[in-house]
Amino acid sequence: MPSMSLPLEPAAARAGGADAPLAERLRPRSLEEVIGQPQLLGEGKPLSAAFASGRPHSMILWGPPGTGKTTLARLMAEAFDAQFIAISAVLGGVKDIREAVEQAQVARGMGRRTILFVDEVHRFNKSQQDAFLPHVESGLFTFIGATTENPSFEVNSALLSRAQVYVLKSLGDDDLRLLFERARSTALAHLQFDAVAIDTLIGYADGDARRFLNLLEQADTAARAAKVQRIDAAFVQNALSLNVRRFDKGGDNFYDQISALHKSVRGSHPDAALYWLCRMLDGGADAKYLSRRIVRMAWEDIGLADPRALQIANDAAATYERLGSPEGELALAQAVIYLAMAAKSNAGYMAYNAARSFVKQDKSREVPVHLRNAPTKLMKDLGHGRAYRYAHDEPQGYAAGETYLPEGVAEPGWYRPVSRGLEAKIAEKIAYLRGLDEAKGR
Repeated sequence: MPSMSLPLEPAAARAGGADAPLAERLRPRSLEEVIGQPQLLGEGKPLSAAFASGRPHSMILWGPPGTGKTTLARLMAEAFDAQFIAISAVLGGVKDIREAVEQAQVARGMGRRTILFVDEVHRFNKSQQDAFLPHVESGLFTFIGATTENPSFEVNSALLSRAQVYVLKSLGDDDLRLLFERARSTALAHLQFDAVAIDTLIGYADGDARRFLNLLEQADTAARAAKVQRIDAAFVQNALSLNVRRFDKGGDNFYDQISALHKSVRGSHPDAALYWLCRMLDGGADAKYLSRRIVRMAWEDIGLADPRALQIANDAAATYERLGSPEGELALAQAVIYLAMAAKSNAGYMAYNAARSFVKQDKSREVPVHLRNAPTKLMKDLGHGRAYRYAHDEPQGYAAGETYLPEGVAEPGWYRPVSRGLEAKIAEKIAYLRGLDEAKGR
């Protein structure tokens, strides 16, 4: 069933008082109490302007967990004295959407606005998302969707075109320290935290306010059980369930981090490459996937400038296959260090793409007769392979002036080696061979 509430009451009362989770007890009751998101809530910024406009509009709140998406939706309802209906796309379905529409129609009959909040909206399929469209267009309710996934990929374009997208960011350390002071002054005054314990909790919260408050609540419960009032780093490590930091194995966060790893290698920054590799491993990324991407980096960004990089990348992948984790991860780490410091060239990558593009749009050209295979007498009688010059029998092992492309295809010059690493030598050889061709009049 969708949930409906009247304009927001004080947080503690709305959440059931002192027995409610700490995160709910500390939920902001006004826009001024919201911590973080200055890019949206600062003076003159988009969401501040939206609150001050007097007219609510449909929106998508896109950001990591624990950044205030639900809170902002609730505050929007309060600011416009609107009925607030919340649906979870994880648990809900078309039936819940219908019931929300009915409640909104009742509210409109009473002269009241409705804000429909859909949490995890990306989990609704296309038909479920389409069900909102006529009611958004008619103004029956203002739609607010919350998502941790890129709405460009996960929200229907029709619905997306009718909603403003606001991007929320993970809370910074200073934001979490401010939240800690608020929690201590209201609910944790009986506890003392040393500086290292606070830093540890902030680190494991990983920018997620809800996770941070849950950790504080766990610390409070553990302290009561142990009958202690002072919490230090050792207590935090021993008494709390500290999960690895947030990592989305299939969403934007995943692809952003693999992109950062690849660009760090390409940018010849070994420390940054190690950082992103370790971030992904620490977050639970599949090391076999990472090993495949490392091999790809070697071919795409180093290529023939340093063929050893290709071998090292392949050897690292094979080592991980043989040793597994954690021993095999050392091989991956050393591979990214080598790749980061190797001479870089994308000449082979660019040449391949250019050739593929040409072939895709070009007609099917005949193989020149002198290059054709001639395994039978008939083929030889037809001239297949005739006049072919065997390079090994030519001076310097090169048939100067010979042509190898189909008739009518000019020399394209797709492969342009760079002046770094082994490719510098390759460039010299290409120039030398072209000189021989020119001397033969080609």
